[in-house]
Amino acid sequence: MRSDVIHISSEGTGIDEAVKQAEAVAVYKSLPKKDSIHLLLLTEEMMGMMTGLTGKHDADFWLETEGGDFRLHLKTETKMNTELRKKLLSASTSGENIAAKGVMGKIKDVFSRLLEPTEAPIPKEYAAGFESSNLSMAEAAAVAKGMSGAGMGVWSLNRYRAHMKASGEAWDELEQSIVANIADEVEIGIADNSVEMIIYKKF
Repeated sequence: MRSDVIHISSEGTGIDEAVKQAEAVAVYKSLPKKDSIHLLLLTEEMMGMMTGLTGKHDADFWLETEGGDFRLHLKTETKMNTELRKKLLSASTSGENIAAKGVMGKIKDVFSRLLEPTEAPIPKEYAAGFESSNLSMAEAAAVAKGMSGAGMGVWSLNRYRAHMKASGEAWDELEQSIVANIADEVEIGIADNSVEMIIYKKF
C-alpha cells in the first residue's frame, strides 16, 4: 500500500501531518507498540532533517508498505541556491557546514549537496557511503539519474556503516544514532530530476 502524500516545507508546514500519517499506517498495519514507536521515530528524524536544510525547500513525504517491508520517502525538486549556500557557509569560521554532526547531520548534508551537485570531489567524510569515492558530487548525481526505484541509491547508510566499522572511525557516532540503529538502510540519490531519500525498515 501507499499512504497519502504529505507536502512538507522547510518552515515546518506539514510535519505534524506526516507524523500523523505514520501513526495511521502503523494502526492500519496493526504494528505492535514497539514497532509503531520505531516507525514514528524514523519519521520524526526524517522531518527533523527537512527543517535544517539550507534555503527554502518543499518536499513530498509518503510511506509504502509491502507485507512487513516499510519504505519512508522524502522527495524534493527544489534546488538549493548556490550563492545562498556559499554565504551561509562563509559565515562559519571553517567554511564548513558545522551542522553536519552526527549521522543524521551527515545524511542531511549529503541530501543538500545532491540538491546542488558540484564538480568538487565527494567530501572524505561521506565518501565511504557512495558507490565510488572517486567521483565528484556532480558525477555521483549523474550516475544516479540512470537509476530508479529501490536500487537508485547513490549514498548508502549500510556502505557507510561497513566502512566505519572496519576502520573504527566514528563508530560511536553510529552506535548512538537512532536512524543507524533502527533503519535497515537509508539511500539518497537522484530520481526523475529530484533528490530522494528512502528509509527502509522491515518489521
